[in-house]
Amino acid sequence: MWNEAGNATPVADMPASDARKRGVRLESPFIGAAALLNAQQARASKQFAMRERPFLDLVNVRGDLSDPLFVDAFESVVGCIPPAAPNTVARSAAYDVLWLGPDEWLVRSNEPVPAGVLEPKLAQAVVGAYAAAVDVGSGYTVVEISGERARDVLARGCPLDLHPRVLKPGQCVQSHYFKASIVLVPTGAARFEIVVRRSFADYFCRIMLDAAKPLTS
Repeated sequence: MWNEAGNATPVADMPASDARKRGVRLESPFIGAAALLNAQQARASKQFAMRERPFLDLVNVRGDLSDPLFVDAFESVVGCIPPAAPNTVARSAAYDVLWLGPDEWLVRSNEPVPAGVLEPKLAQAVVGAYAAAVDVGSGYTVVEISGERARDVLARGCPLDLHPRVLKPGQCVQSHYFKASIVLVPTGAARFEIVVRRSFADYFCRIMLDAAKPLTS
């Protein structure tokens, strides 16, 4: 996400005043596939659309739900308590909290924010608790897909049962799309958010667009 060499063309911007002061520019993990993604967005239809949601704050949090100090500290910063039920999502006004394990969650901002805002707040709040907060925003990005064939496009590379009776809003699940590890979050009847590693972003973009071609042409 961060490019401090000053030799890359930024493809998006966000209100990161500190970054601008240091001459740091933001670079999308999809920069190598930008032409393909832009072309798809230009012809997006009711059948399928794909867009990146770049530069969201992403923090991996570990903690003990039986510890009131951790739970209260987390809620004071994020605005909700971490979900206890497996594969579910808790939401506040500013963040979504994705269940990854009994003591692990991924906190994602709803909108682009100055990078690294959430981690220090959480780290400070949970001092004294058996907990940890690690900023992973530079290692991941978020993709949104939507449309009548979105589930079909997912089904071409994801082994999960994607039927809307099984996977619906309020849930999240870890899986893979072809060879890319993902966290899949249904956000509507025909809309999904997908958290993907930066190192797989270019591959993911290209293979998803390729998988969509025969279903949407």
